[in-house]
Amino acid sequence: MRISVGFEPRTTNPFFFEPKQWRKIKSHPSNSGGKPIRALSTTTTKEYNGGTRDRSSVSSHGRRGLLLMASLPLLLPGFNVNAEELSDGGILIIKEEVRKVLSKAKAAGVLRLVFHDAGTFDLEDNSGGMNGSIIYELERPENAGLSKSIKVLERAKLEVEKVQQVSWADMIAMAGAEAVSLCGGPQIPVRLGRLDARVPDPEGKLPLESLDASELKKCFLKKGFSTQELVVLSGAHTLGGKGFGNPNTFDNIYFKILLEKPWTTSGKLFNKCVVHTSLYIT
Repeated sequence: MRISVGFEPRTTNPFFFEPKQWRKIKSHPSNSGGKPIRALSTTTTKEYNGGTRDRSSVSSHGRRGLLLMASLPLLLPGFNVNAEELSDGGILIIKEEVRKVLSKAKAAGVLRLVFHDAGTFDLEDNSGGMNGSIIYELERPENAGLSKSIKVLERAKLEVEKVQQVSWADMIAMAGAEAVSLCGGPQIPVRLGRLDARVPDPEGKLPLESLDASELKKCFLKKGFSTQELVVLSGAHTLGGKGFGNPNTFDNIYFKILLEKPWTTSGKLFNKCVVHTSLYIT
């Protein structure tokens, strides 16, 4: 079954891939964090009926890969689980409020926040996923610094909720898409309706910084990602101040740098470059 990147299967978006585990993921309801909190809204407002802005500075060549890179975290469960169909006006309200508080300097932290919320998913027991549980997990060592991004989005969430209710999971997903767009990456349509968990996800679900290449592949396989998808997802390290090109530009410089570097049989370079986001997105 062909699945669109980050969207419902019926979407007309042209960017597709075929995750091996999608059917298994789709067939199980999310059970992370106990009974979830539903985010409901049918409210619209004419104030937000403007069109979306095209801020993409990326050439058409390679846009397929960039969109896949940016969208992979949104495929994890918690996305489109019991989704409520919101009007375009409702979506635009959230987008506009996110844009008011987001800047290029804050984009890398927000994108890291997306992965740290979604990346707890475990295919074996169907736990974790993009469910907003990150708000209960900020004291964990791997989430150091993410409270700043939460505080940024909290301002937008408070404004949105003057008009309609929105879950943390939806706020984080929308903010991640806007962060990519703001930094010159592709526009990523985001559907809403995710449910917030009431308790933190289990510990030890995110990739450790110390994992070697083989261990990283096993870790991401447990989340339903192939080795190729792991490599694509790692390209998000193009954002942030750790030496992969302009820290505020979403492009493919991460992969270009990998090609220019000498490779060793020990895999040390791979370990340096393909690690989870807390190392290279700060």
